[in-house]
Parts: sequence; C-alpha cells; structure tokens
Amino acid sequence: MEHKKVLALLALAQLITSLDYFIVIVAIPDIAADLGFSPQSLQWVASAYAVAYGGFLMLGGRAADLFGRRRMFVLALGLFAVSSLAGGLATSQGLLVAARAVQGLGGALLFPATLSLVNTLFEEGAPRNKALGVWSGAGASGLALGSLLGGLLTGAWGWQAVFYVNVPLAVIAIAAAYAFIPADETGRRGRRFDLPGAVLATGGISVLAFALIQGPESGWGAPPIVAGFVLAAALLAGFVLVESRSADPLMPLRMLANRSLSSAVAVILIFGATFNAIPYFLTVYFQTVLGYGAITSGLAFLVPALLIAVGTQLGGRLAGRIGMRALLLTGTTGGALGTAVLALGVSAGGSYWAVLPGIVIMGVSQGFTWTGMWIASSTGVAAHQQGVASGIASTALQVGAALGLAVLVAAAGIGEASGPALAAGVRGALFLAAGGVLLGALVSLTFARKRAAAVEPVLVAS
Repeated sequence: MEHKKVLALLALAQLITSLDYFIVIVAIPDIAADLGFSPQSLQWVASAYAVAYGGFLMLGGRAADLFGRRRMFVLALGLFAVSSLAGGLATSQGLLVAARAVQGLGGALLFPATLSLVNTLFEEGAPRNKALGVWSGAGASGLALGSLLGGLLTGAWGWQAVFYVNVPLAVIAIAAAYAFIPADETGRRGRRFDLPGAVLATGGISVLAFALIQGPESGWGAPPIVAGFVLAAALLAGFVLVESRSADPLMPLRMLANRSLSSAVAVILIFGATFNAIPYFLTVYFQTVLGYGAITSGLAFLVPALLIAVGTQLGGRLAGRIGMRALLLTGTTGGALGTAVLALGVSAGGSYWAVLPGIVIMGVSQGFTWTGMWIASSTGVAAHQQGVASGIASTALQVGAALGLAVLVAAAGIGEASGPALAAGVRGALFLAAGGVLLGALVSLTFARKRAAAVEPVLVAS
C-alpha cells in the first residue's frame, strides 16, 4: 500500500463531505428563486441532508465493519455522485429535497467508512495521529473552499453547478479506491447484521434530528415537534433495550466502558453544539450586518479555515507528545477564550479586523480539538469495531450540531432582528457558545494523563 496516496484519497473523501454542506448553503437564495421555495420549505434543502446524514451514521459505521470498508466507501461515493447529478437536474422542489436526502445517506455511509479506514490502515500512535491531522485538515478546508466555490459556481453557471461539481470528484475517488485501498477481507464468521437495532437507531436519531431542526421554525410546543421528541425517546430507549440483549448488537454497549471513547463522544457532542454553530452566526454577521456578498463572505472564511487546518496539523503532531488530556484541554480552553474574544469584536458598526483576533485564537484551538477528539475516539478500539466507533462519534457530532444550533438561535433571538439588535444577538450567541466550549474543557480532565494501551493491536495494512 502506498500510504501517501491512500491518505490523499481519504482526505479527498473528507473534503467532498465537508465541501457539500457549505457549497450548497451559498447557493440557497438562487435555488429558492428558481424553484419557488417558500421561506418555510427552503430550510429543507439543508435539513433533508442533515436528517438523513444524522440518522444513518450509526448504520454506516456498522456496515463498514461487517460488509467491508472499501466496499462501503465506494458505495457511498456512488450514491453521492448519482444524487448530486439528480440534484443538479432537479426541476421541482420535491426532486431536489429527495436528492439532498440521498446525498445525506451517501455522506452517512462515507464518513464512518473513511474514518475507520484511517484508523485501521495507520498504526495507533504517531502514524495514525499524523494521518488524522491530514484528514482533519481536509475537512477544515471544505469551509473555505465550499463558501468560495459556491459563490463562484453559482455566479458563473447557476446553482446547478454546486451539485454537478461533486460528480467528477466522486468518480475520481471511486477509481482511486480500487487502485490504492486494499481489498476487504472476508467477513468475520458468525457476525450478523442487527436489523432491529439498525431500524430503531436510524428511526430514533432521524426523528430526533427532525425535531431539533424543525423546532425553531414550528415552535417547540407544536404538536409535531412534541410528538417527534416523544417518538425519538421511545425508539432510542427501545434501541438500548435491544442492544443490551443482542448477541451481536449494532452498537455493543460495552464499548462505552472504553474511557477514551466515551469521553471523546462527550467532547464531540459539545464540539458539535458550539464550534459547529459558529460559522452560521459569522455568516449572518458578515452578510447581514457588515453587508458582505457571497464571494466576500467566502473570502472572509478563508482565514479561519486556514487557521483550523494549521491547528489540525499541529494537533496531530502534539498528540503523542503531550497526550490527549493536555491537547484537548488546550484546544477547548483556547477555543472558549477565542470565541469570547470574537464575541467582543462583534458590533453593528464593526469590521473584519475587529473580529480577527478572536478568529485567530479560536481557529487554531478548534483545530487542536477536532484532531484530538477523533484520535481519542479511536484509541483502544479493536480493529473490527473501528467502523461502529466512528459511527458513534460522528452521530454525536451531528446530534450536537442540531441541538446546539437550535438552542443558540433561540437564545440569540435573531429571527426578525436587524442592525444593532442583530449584532447583539450574534454577540450573545457567541458568548453562550464560549461557555459551552468550557464544558468540553471539564470533560477533557477525565482523560488519563498517559495514553491508555490499545485493547487490541492495530496493524498497518500492506
């Protein structure tokens, strides 16, 4: 196996997943004008992806372990290519929303397959830490490239171009997968697919994601939202019951006894609820308060994206030297400080220079945290369970993102605000996010001072 080529391919897959979210967000106004979306229905261009993505991550992780990581990697990219083509060709709201949902399914299969490939093809320790740093940096670059490409492609060829661009990228990645990723081994004898657990987990998380995303629009007391939370709780409770009794569960509950994994999941949940929400509020601030256009906003995101990428690379190198506890504590405390400084720079008459100090501190710290939490989530996990560990961790990120954005948007009260009121709302949301990041610092203290030994040796594939 040529390690550099494999890592470049896995980084490309992570870039595709990250790129898709931001590139479509920039094109949403043009999509609405062309296909006649109402303000209420327009959110489903983003939400259909988010609900499917969040709901199927656990299933995607288990499928990678059972059916083969390269096989699921290729299948996911195929779904992504076909649904992206369908999205670009869509001539009605229903077709576009359906295409976005299939894109979400493709992303849910792709993310854990890619992450588990990194965790199994690179030996635990310095090789894996470095690989995860590169993989993380590719995801961070999607923030800047997505915003820039979204504006450029939409302006030059229309909103359809933001879908079409995924097709050649996915095809190239599929061809490279067969060339560079080792073939999947024969499935482990006696292993079976936990269908009841898969149905309950996918249904519960999908309904929970729907309620969290739709809640701010419909109202938290609306009957469909209340019913959604009740149904999600019932389905997830049933999932835990089934998993506790299953001989071969979708998510072995004993995995959570791994302190590194369980603490990492808590950090990832908090990361999703705080750091992942900040680009939304920065977009509102840049475009609505400062009056930036789509391309200027994309350029404004270039600096934080580059700083996050720098942080991911430094984090990968520091992980083995200072340990997870110190790395995540540095990332979360620095992230809280940077977010608070960022909030202080927000004002109705502000400028990019006023928020830049906070962006610098927050960006590097966010990169530390991002790389550290994925390293921690794979530490001590047996090779044949890396897929499900990746599914658990990525599900926590998605649920945290939906929950955090819903809470911060509601707390900010920026729905109809403008001018000074809107700037004050963004500032308040950022201060609240900074407080949330501090919870991640407390969780970081639960990590052992020295890295725990792996449960099962992980060999570098050749």
